[in-house]
Amino acid sequence: MTGTLYIVSTPIGNLEDMTFRAIRILKEVAIIAAEDTRRTQKLCTYYHIGTPLTSYHDFNKEEKTDILLHRLQEGSSVALVCDAGTPLISDPGFYLVRQAIKSNIPLIPIPGPSSVLTALCVSGLPTDRFIFEGFVPRKPGARDKFFQNLKEEKGTIIVFETQHRILKTLQVITAVMGNRNIVLTRELTKLNEEILRGEIEEVAQQLKEKSIKGEITLLIQGLPQRSKRQFEPVPESTSTSTHHSPTF
Repeated sequence: MTGTLYIVSTPIGNLEDMTFRAIRILKEVAIIAAEDTRRTQKLCTYYHIGTPLTSYHDFNKEEKTDILLHRLQEGSSVALVCDAGTPLISDPGFYLVRQAIKSNIPLIPIPGPSSVLTALCVSGLPTDRFIFEGFVPRKPGARDKFFQNLKEEKGTIIVFETQHRILKTLQVITAVMGNRNIVLTRELTKLNEEILRGEIEEVAQQLKEKSIKGEITLLIQGLPQRSKRQFEPVPESTSTSTHHSPTF
C-alpha cells in the first residue's frame, strides 16, 4: 500500500494561523518536504512537531522527487510545505505533484492561508472575478509586456512584487494601464501589516515617504467600467498593525 502525499498550507506570517488538521498531519507523516528547512523548523518547534525535514526546492526538485516517490511507494506518507502559505502558488511543488499523479500516489490537500486570497478579501476591489499572475518580471522589457497583456483584463489583477522594485513597477502600470485604483498589502498577518488603498500615484507617494520592507501583494483594479473612483486616499499613518502573535 502506497503512502499519501499531503499538500499542507502553513501560515503566511502569524503562526497562530496554523490549522489543527495541518498540525496533526505534520506530526503523523514520515517526512516533511520543505522549501527552506530552517524556516519550517521554526514552525515545527513552535508546535512541537518532531517529524524529520528534507529540502525540496527548484534546484533539487528532480532528484528529491525520485527520492520522495520511492518513500511514498514504500508506504511512507509525505507532507509538502512551502516557506509560507499554500504550496505551488508561485512556489515549488508542481513537479512533485505531477509525478505523484502519474505514479498513482494519493494526494490530499490540507487547506489554509494564502496571501492572494487574504489580500483580496480585504481589498475592497471586486472579488467575483480575479486573476493571479505571480511575480512581476524583473527585466524592463518583459515587465512592460506583462502589463500590456493585462491591460484589457476586467477582473481584479493580483501580483507579487518585491520591496526593491515596487515603485518602478507602479510607474510602469501607470504608463501602460493609467492611474487605476490599487490596493497594496505588505507583511500580511505580521506585526507590521499594512494595507494601502488609492490611485497608483497616491499610493506611490506614500511609499516614497517611508521605508518599504516586507513581502508585497499588489491588487490592481480591472479595466474600469466607469470613471468614478472607488477609494478615497488612505493617510500615510493608516495601518492595520494589530498583531502581536508569533510570526516567522
